[in-house]
Amino acid sequence: MRTNSDFTPLFRSSVGFERMLNALEAARRAETVDNWPPYDIVKTGEDDYRITMAVAGFSQDELALSQEENMLVVSGQKANGEDVQYLHRGIATRPFHRRFELADHVKVVDAELVNGLLTIGLKRETPEEVKPRQIEIATAQAMPKAEPEQIEAGKHAA
Repeated sequence: MRTNSDFTPLFRSSVGFERMLNALEAARRAETVDNWPPYDIVKTGEDDYRITMAVAGFSQDELALSQEENMLVVSGQKANGEDVQYLHRGIATRPFHRRFELADHVKVVDAELVNGLLTIGLKRETPEEVKPRQIEIATAQAMPKAEPEQIEAGKHAA
């Protein structure tokens, strides 16, 4: 079931959310053509995430990971080598190119290939300048009260 959403009102009434709204718009338009290889995304802590991809049949040198700004790209390409006649081929080893849109300040911290599972560790590292901070409120120095000036009445000769 697909619903049509119009994000135009949000564009008119928000400032600085263009990337998020564009991502929502792109996700709405995107058709899922290929969902291989299968993967899980898990939140493991307050600012920690893990992506696990099933890449059975791929070796470490046949996989590539790259992060460019807020995009993580995982790709795999089997090395052409064996000239084998398969009677049945059930293990998919076709090339793949999977993209993951990352939020601001999310970085890849590690990647590991064990038993056909590629595990990618991610962490949100918020810079100090964007973290909430307390702002001290200064008290105004009380201005010294000015003594009212006394105007001396002078004696005028008439």
